[in-house]
Amino acid sequence: MTKFEIEEKIVSMLKTVFDPEIPVNVYDLGLIYKIDVSEQGETSIDMTLTAPNCPAADFIMEDVRQKVESIDGVTSATVNLVFEPEWDKEMMSEEAKLELGFL
Repeated sequence: MTKFEIEEKIVSMLKTVFDPEIPVNVYDLGLIYKIDVSEQGETSIDMTLTAPNCPAADFIMEDVRQKVESIDGVTSATVNLVFEPEWDKEMMSEEAKLELGFL
């Protein structure tokens, strides 16, 4: 499997991870800033949260890590929580904006 195919599978998997308080997945919310996959399948994901004090932060990050590690071709997943740049609703996909009534 190519690096690109693994990245596509990661994006598909990220679309199954939800913040318990928001009915939109973390990918479409724009919370995923970077996905790096090494030739050995080691994966590093930079993500943020809608708010720095999100009570579900640990749950969401662990859900991302476990789901990404379940993908064939991924040998390990590291999830880095970052707050630069600060998230805002403009980072959401059009579908997410529509779902949440921002359009």
